[in-house]
Amino acid sequence: MSKSFDIVVLGGGPGGYVAAIRAAQLGFKTAVVEKDNLGGVCLNWGCIPTKSLLKNAELYDLMKNHAGEYGISIMGLNFDFDKIIKRSRSIAERISKNVELLLKKNNIEHIRGFGKLSSNNKIEVIDNAGNIIETVDSKNIIIATGAKPKNIPSIHVDKKSIISSSEAMNLPALPKNIIIIGAGAIGVEFAYFYNTFGSKVTIIELMDNILPIEDKEISDALLKSFKKKGIDIYNSARVEKATVNNNIVEVLVNYESKQIELKAEKVLCAVGVEGNISGIGLDTLGVEIEKGHIKVDKNNYMTNIPGVYAVGDVIGAPWLAHVASAEGIHCVEKIKGFNPASINYNNIPGCTYCVPQVASVGMTESKAREEGYELKIGKFPFMASGKAFASGDREGFVKLIFDAKYGELLGGHIIGTEATELISEITLAKSMEATYESIIKTIHAHPTLSESIMEAAANAYGESIHL
Repeated sequence: MSKSFDIVVLGGGPGGYVAAIRAAQLGFKTAVVEKDNLGGVCLNWGCIPTKSLLKNAELYDLMKNHAGEYGISIMGLNFDFDKIIKRSRSIAERISKNVELLLKKNNIEHIRGFGKLSSNNKIEVIDNAGNIIETVDSKNIIIATGAKPKNIPSIHVDKKSIISSSEAMNLPALPKNIIIIGAGAIGVEFAYFYNTFGSKVTIIELMDNILPIEDKEISDALLKSFKKKGIDIYNSARVEKATVNNNIVEVLVNYESKQIELKAEKVLCAVGVEGNISGIGLDTLGVEIEKGHIKVDKNNYMTNIPGVYAVGDVIGAPWLAHVASAEGIHCVEKIKGFNPASINYNNIPGCTYCVPQVASVGMTESKAREEGYELKIGKFPFMASGKAFASGDREGFVKLIFDAKYGELLGGHIIGTEATELISEITLAKSMEATYESIIKTIHAHPTLSESIMEAAANAYGESIHL
């Protein structure tokens, strides 16, 4: 006899387990089908363990290169790469267990196995040998299977010499040199990590800028910072092929109309992700796929098949854990009959955790101009911030973009220390359609880094006090 539920979530990542918990809160009998550890790629092989690695790098960088500025002398500074990796893995494992406890607390059943839809209200659970071990019935099914690293057809990821992000955070030893293909968030975060611990790092990016979706001034500032750190960067460059010879990877690159060959112990392919849509029964049901992702109605996240929904990375960009969670909650509340406001995808913050950190929300300057806005732009460098000066973190700036006609905040961009924390204030302001005046007139505590947001708003209108 099969088990029956009101909602079954296929996938236990940030979209899946969050949707399941909200469903349980709303009184639905709920289950999660997940073959791996709960938390998905984000918790196990992405967001959380990489932040652990980056914190190690940040501390080592501070002690190695800046301790003297604080009057601190360190003799014989060294690091244990194996312990750094083990700390990261331990944190991921502990938080995954915490998610398991959250499911138990909310009386959500975790069904272990690979889930495959056999109809719009039935999932077959399959073990590692390919046997059906359980059948689950559900009035509603939410697909939250996430995404996996995208591959370049001309580059074979062998997981040894040519690796994905999963292998990059679990290497047995620090490589002497590494080539990173792709300069999005994943690429630049690993570039900072490996460079800090002594690897020779080279970045190859197809677009004109590293972090190509960010405001160009921000990208240019990060480029300058990375080059000071000794990272080689090839923008507007195309990788033609990568081959392994005697444990060395030879990478052929088309750069400035010439072909150049680069060599390294490791090559990290970090060119983005694609939805996990294979083998889960979508073709059997006729679920509509668009550009490699499940197509949904973003009013309720239903697919073209009644009773079948999808949220998170599997439905496409933006590939962010916090977006997946928000979509999962919205989807469940719609199933319940609530009428939550639609998610505004123009108010989604993005964060990159290299040093200096990068964070943004809303329009870039170039996008705002393309949209026809006349702009007021304000910037405030951390060099002029008393708090940043006192803490020794003076690199970077805040940039705010306003509509000149009405003073409405259109976008915010930060590069520098704690950018990923500071962006929340700008996101809240933008979601409430704040104007420059409301930001300026909000009294900010002194001394804080957040004063830089107020000062940037004031700078846009010639009212900055400290610049």
